[in-house]
Amino acid sequence: MAGGGIATGGKDYPGKLTAKVLITCIVAATGGLIFGYDLGISGGVTSMDSFLEKFFPAVYTKESSVKPTDDQYCKYNNQQLTFFTSSLYLAALVSSLAASSVTRLLGRRVTMLAGGVLFAAGAILNALAQQVWMIYVGRVLLGFGIGCANQSVPIYVSEMAPYKYRGALNMMFQLSITIGILAANILNYFFAKIEGGWGWRLSLGGAVVPALIIILGSLGLNDTPNSLIERGREDEAKELLLKIRGIDNVDDEFEDLKRASDASHLVKHPWGNILTRKYRPQLTMAICIPFFQQLTGMNVFVFYAPILFKTMGFGSNAALMSSVITSIVNALATFVSILTVDKVGRRFLFLEGGAQMFLCQLVMIAAIAAKFGVSGNPGELPKWYAILVVVAMCIYIAGFAWSWGPLGWLVPSEIFPLEIRSAAQSINVAVNMIFTFAIAQVFTLMLCKMKFGMFIFFACFVVAMSIFIYCCLPETKGVPIEEMAIVWKNHRIWKHYVNDDDINGTEIGYIKGKKGSPTE
Repeated sequence: MAGGGIATGGKDYPGKLTAKVLITCIVAATGGLIFGYDLGISGGVTSMDSFLEKFFPAVYTKESSVKPTDDQYCKYNNQQLTFFTSSLYLAALVSSLAASSVTRLLGRRVTMLAGGVLFAAGAILNALAQQVWMIYVGRVLLGFGIGCANQSVPIYVSEMAPYKYRGALNMMFQLSITIGILAANILNYFFAKIEGGWGWRLSLGGAVVPALIIILGSLGLNDTPNSLIERGREDEAKELLLKIRGIDNVDDEFEDLKRASDASHLVKHPWGNILTRKYRPQLTMAICIPFFQQLTGMNVFVFYAPILFKTMGFGSNAALMSSVITSIVNALATFVSILTVDKVGRRFLFLEGGAQMFLCQLVMIAAIAAKFGVSGNPGELPKWYAILVVVAMCIYIAGFAWSWGPLGWLVPSEIFPLEIRSAAQSINVAVNMIFTFAIAQVFTLMLCKMKFGMFIFFACFVVAMSIFIYCCLPETKGVPIEEMAIVWKNHRIWKHYVNDDDINGTEIGYIKGKKGSPTE
């Protein structure tokens, strides 16, 4: 498939979607498996009675003594239990900030390799845990691994991919996350049936498998041309660029990469530089997109789907099976985004997904309010009710899976210029982890105190984030990653922050008024 087409500013970077770049991006994107596996595994494990009885006996006693006529909203409200899930994301926050320097100085693949090693160590410790402190230390090691992978993988794929296919290839990362979630939920379902109550060890220890995949995969990868140029290995970078583009002449793209690298070397302190006025648009997106991504409420369903379903009257096996169903929908819906993102654009998917999630949240609010009220006593739950809730949740998850899920990683990774790219991606991951931690830590408390109002809380944020995208995010499809400054200069809000000198000679007028251009 040809990878040409007229780029922003009239530049045309020729090239093909070669087998090498496709395989490279797929292997790199498997870094998302470790994040997805943990997202899926923790909720299922915390719903297993044997795990609760061993490490959180107070929760087990409370949960097992609750009768169907009691308040179902509060039976899992325990901050020590939620810290089992959320502690990982504090560690990921710390490691993502440290990974910025490693990614810039040593390259993207070294950071991915470190992430796999740390994640494997945490998985082994959790599987062998005898005391609760071992569980927490293992979770911290897992978090260090996730922080490294989430910081480096999206950047790696965006830099390797031809600009015409950057969206689809970058979404392989989100696809890997959804596959990891699905695998975790399936394993939880079967491991929970093991006699003797030790299936949770297999669930937690199974994280070694995705860790080994990213370790072995990163050992066989080349670093990106951008990273090689940044570290002074220009001949190697050009040779690699020729291979991954599958053509005989990459001079235009190579010279642009060199100019970007020269500009980045003038920046001695990227963490301070990102605060300057000309990078205000990118900094805003690095903060707001992951903030809103977490406040869609999606991770409530990913982390605690089994607990949520059990709270709503599903049995243990039924709760785990419902999680499997929703994770299958999550994985399949991600393919929709892969196939359409470089055709319909980022903004359309963001807005359509937001509308779909909001409507489904209204259905879930009505269903939960009607049956549980504020007392949390649902009485007998009919079969049609269970079907309605699962269907509404599946449609909601599909909306997230082809919009805010993959785009929350894609858009930040493609909008940062090289001189601030590592620092900005670390901010993006750090904000994501801060609010992932917050949601994971307070979910059961919110459910206990706010009742069905918790879903109203998330629905309001879905409206807010859709308004933000409509007003503030320019379209970035089809724009070469090193020419992205043009989209800000032509945006009605951000044009006041970007000067002509910041465009590096790009012909600003080329895309003004074009249908589907970044100005729309």
